[in-house]
Formats: sequence, structure tokens, C-alpha cells
Amino acid sequence: MNSVNLKLYNSVVTLGAMDKPYVDATTFIGSTVEVTIDRPMGSRHPEWKHHYPVNYGYIKGVKAPDGEDLDAYILGVFEPLERFSGKCIAVIRRQDDDDDKLVVTDGAQYTNGQIVALTEFQERFFKSVIIRE
Repeated sequence: MNSVNLKLYNSVVTLGAMDKPYVDATTFIGSTVEVTIDRPMGSRHPEWKHHYPVNYGYIKGVKAPDGEDLDAYILGVFEPLERFSGKCIAVIRRQDDDDDKLVVTDGAQYTNGQIVALTEFQERFFKSVIIRE
């Protein structure tokens, strides 16, 4: 497996299932990240039509295992956003899908149970684990 250092995030780039370079999402745990919100709180998914009770976005230019930008749930902010800077407290790793999700807050801490409850609107369709440090 090839790997190189990605200086911007001090992360390791590896090869995914489709041989596209991606960043290991767990390297962001404990770090401040900038999230571009493409599905603000209250919006609906463009294809599946489910409602987003939290802000949801991505880390621009950082690839996930699925080849898309790395996704992020924003917890603890109760208004629709366009951008957000916050601390990554965990990663949701889907075991039956080639996708990871960052869990980002304004510094507030959430239990694994709270994270599951707040993201179940979308994560209930997948088998996943929550990773911390």
C-alpha cells in the first residue's frame, strides 16, 4: 500500500477500495476543522428526501474512502449554517459502506449514545462504530 504525508492536515494518505487516495479520518480527532455546510439543519437530502436535524457538510479537498470529500456532522449548533469551525470529537466509521463521518462540535462533549441518537436519521441505514482518540 502506498502512503505519503499530507502536510496540510499532518495525515496519511492511503489507497481506498477504488484506488483513490484518501485521508484516515481518525487523524482529525481532537483537531479543529473547517466544515463547508451543504445540507444545513432543516434541509432535505436531494435524493433520499430525509430531513437533516443537524448541520451536515464536508471538509473541502480532503478525500474520504468513497472518493468524495470527507463528511462531517455538526452537533450542538441549533441554527442552519453555511460554514463552521469546530473540534472533531469522534469519527463514525461505517462498516458496511466505504465512508467515514467526522463528528464536530463547538467544544461540547457528547457520549457515544448521544452521537448515535443525533445521527440516526441517516446512520440507521448502516452498521457503524464510533471511534474516539
